[in-house]
Amino acid sequence: MPGLPVHGADAPEPERNPPERSEVPPPEPFTALLEDSAEELYEQAPCGYLSTLLDGRIVKVNGRLLEWLGYDRDELVGRRSFSDLLTVGGRIYHETHFAPLLAMQGEISGIALELKAADGSRMPVLVTSAVKTGSDGRPMLIRTTVFDARERRAYETELLRARQEADRERERLGRLNVILQQTLLPPALANVPGLDVAAHYHVASADEVGGDFYDLFPLASDRWGMFLGDVCGKGAGAAAVTSLTRYTLRAAAVYDPDPAAVLGNLNTVLTHEYHHHDPRFCTVIFGLLTPDGDRGGFRITLAGGGHPPALLLRADGSAAYLPTPGGQLIGVLPDPQIATTTVHLAPGDTLLLYTDGLTEAHTALAGDRYGDEALLGFAAALAPATADEAVGAIRGLLDVFGAGVDDDTAVLAVHVPRPTSEEQP
Repeated sequence: MPGLPVHGADAPEPERNPPERSEVPPPEPFTALLEDSAEELYEQAPCGYLSTLLDGRIVKVNGRLLEWLGYDRDELVGRRSFSDLLTVGGRIYHETHFAPLLAMQGEISGIALELKAADGSRMPVLVTSAVKTGSDGRPMLIRTTVFDARERRAYETELLRARQEADRERERLGRLNVILQQTLLPPALANVPGLDVAAHYHVASADEVGGDFYDLFPLASDRWGMFLGDVCGKGAGAAAVTSLTRYTLRAAAVYDPDPAAVLGNLNTVLTHEYHHHDPRFCTVIFGLLTPDGDRGGFRITLAGGGHPPALLLRADGSAAYLPTPGGQLIGVLPDPQIATTTVHLAPGDTLLLYTDGLTEAHTALAGDRYGDEALLGFAAALAPATADEAVGAIRGLLDVFGAGVDDDTAVLAVHVPRPTSEEQP
């Protein structure tokens, strides 16, 4: 029946060798190129070729290398050695490294050298050489391939120039950042009779200006203000907020020295200045210091706005965080909650303020953040300590962290010295 497959002996056998497809012959000019002679391919190759005896004398050289260097064939073949084509430095390298390695390994490739042209100019090249042996296995010739590296050298030179320019720009920016950072910190802290003071600013990266700040300044004959804080972010924007914050705190303290009122005024300025176009906020702790004539030492009232609590190192060797819970960031809400506390700083006591770059640092061993508990333990082992001793110990701790400190850290310590034996009644 038509349309059904045929089976059995009458079925046609499948084609075992289908006819080959006819290929279209390549264009005639292309065919002519394929028929170039081996000699022409050698002479006009895109790289230079030369063959030398084992002592370096040139016995064969192709036209491409002669064209690059500007020599006639008779000037080189049988008259010059390969090392004669090298610069002085290249000849020294050839004798001390290139030739010994080639003799030991039998082949050496990708060596950057410079060849001297007939007109005295220099040509950067990449050289590959191989020792060829005879039928008896003994080395007979050295065949060398020379690649033009002028474009590569120009690229490397431009890359080096760009890198050097970037390094100079980074160095210049680093100097500007250092100068700018210095303008954001007080040149000197106020001299408070009966109080020793020390401070330190640890820069995590010289590439950007940090936002940490601190100060200690007089308000009246028997009253001083101090603060320490951290503006969010880095760079020029953070520096502008840091400058505004420092001067606002000083001015607000003159107007009303109550620590909570000082932070409230700062919050008003920041929310008004940055709330709409570029929200900025900071953590800060402000303290009002007054001599405590009845008991000796100082009475300190602290107000905290989202800042880590201060550490108190007592003369008896104990250490504790001061309670300033619930303080909210300054510059975020129109009416933030500000936590306050009052402490008596007796002779031998030290009050330590710090920014969170210290507790957020990563330890070298575990890679975890250092944390509040570790800092409290560190302070307990340190107490009692003077202001200089406390700040010096923190500096050493930051040095131990090394690259684990990825944020700037400010530290401010005030200490009531113990009376000397001459001062005691």
